[in-house]
Amino acid sequence: MVNNELVDYSIQEVRKYHTISDFELLNQNGDTITQEFYRDKIYIADFFFTTCQTICPIMTDHMLQIQGELKDDPEVLLLSHTVIPKADSVPQLKKYALEKGVNDSQWNLVTGDKKQIYELARKSYLAAKSEGDGGTFDMIHTENFVLVDKKNRIRGFYDGTDPKAIEELLEDLTILKKEGE
Repeated sequence: MVNNELVDYSIQEVRKYHTISDFELLNQNGDTITQEFYRDKIYIADFFFTTCQTICPIMTDHMLQIQGELKDDPEVLLLSHTVIPKADSVPQLKKYALEKGVNDSQWNLVTGDKKQIYELARKSYLAAKSEGDGGTFDMIHTENFVLVDKKNRIRGFYDGTDPKAIEELLEDLTILKKEGE
């Protein structure tokens, strides 16, 4: 169940299986990543920044765990959006990816237009509470991992800092794959 505080007021009446809007962002290799990259794939999305010292390192470790568990699974991908695109340029994301052991073929760390990323977080992934002021101090800091099915529909939310929630996500992923959706 999604906490209503997390949902932008303009879409609070949308019911089951909210879908993700189209996007165009750059990954750690400077490649343009759109929803087309995720066509007919299940993916797990989150929001982070490379200099975060609080929840992001734990979340990244959990994404790395998921990457390891799914390394031989071509059906499932990972997508991490920076929430500080001005600082997290393509070279910065590449450096971070190399330091952490990100598998480029499975996991995109993306940057781009802050407004687009924040709109995705708030209105597509339903992962952030505030409307934001659009200014310098407007920042999304959320521990949510979002499970998205092959039809770009949200199928679950998980606390990316909680090992039990990661186990639940992996179980739900197995069920989702059996559904064939």
